[in-house]
Amino acid sequence: MRLRYAGACRQCGARIAAGTEAIYEGETKSISCLVCATEGSVALTPVLEPTRDESTPIEPGTAGSSARREYERRKAKDKEKLRGKWGRFGGLAVALADERPSTSAWDRGAIGEERLGVRLNALASEDLAVLHDRRIPGSKANIDHIVITPGGIWVIDAKRYKGRPELKIAGGMLRSRVEKLLVGGRDSTKLVDGVLKQVDVVQDLVGSVAVNGVLCFIEADWPLIGGAFMTRGVHVLWPKRLAKVLEAQRAGDVDVAKTRESLASRFKPA
Repeated sequence: MRLRYAGACRQCGARIAAGTEAIYEGETKSISCLVCATEGSVALTPVLEPTRDESTPIEPGTAGSSARREYERRKAKDKEKLRGKWGRFGGLAVALADERPSTSAWDRGAIGEERLGVRLNALASEDLAVLHDRRIPGSKANIDHIVITPGGIWVIDAKRYKGRPELKIAGGMLRSRVEKLLVGGRDSTKLVDGVLKQVDVVQDLVGSVAVNGVLCFIEADWPLIGGAFMTRGVHVLWPKRLAKVLEAQRAGDVDVAKTRESLASRFKPA
């Protein structure tokens, strides 16, 4: 894999710069340089063997299901509070009240995931597998979509934001380079941090298989020409562009079926 961060070879201690190809060892969560790997001193970590009963079909998950459940839960709670506050006028209060922004945000998010899920499902084939809304073990967080292709694994976070996604770069020759993701002029760099955390979780499982992070903005204000970019190794783009990128990943040596089973057994539907 190509390193996002600098590190040191576990075998010889040589420093490996960020962006350099190296071997990631999932069992020890360490890296080794290609020289040591060539000499046969590094055992590549294989994708975990599936433990699933072969007679049980893999559940691909439903795009946006956990966000949809959270929206319905919050909406019901808001209505209950209004009825409790207004008593016999509670029904009227519910009918006239606007939905709270913090509640409607979950509805918007669910719609974005659902729409992207439809597009990804249309791409599914023997050499392109899709998993939706997968729970991260030991966490309340989830991964919106995971796509497995012969060329690698794609961890996709769907966002239904307004405004234009842009990359702002500060620093350079004399100062440290700092990249910021802006959406509609607002600093949204934390979204990149979130995707990188998800990538790391999946990478720990699959070892040397390449794992790519994606922020896919649905309904954003993209320019007519260009627009897509990468920041800190994460692709930032829109659904149609993402589909083209995934379609180009048909070549490679990743066992799509086995990797899908391993990921599905580890990351259950949310």
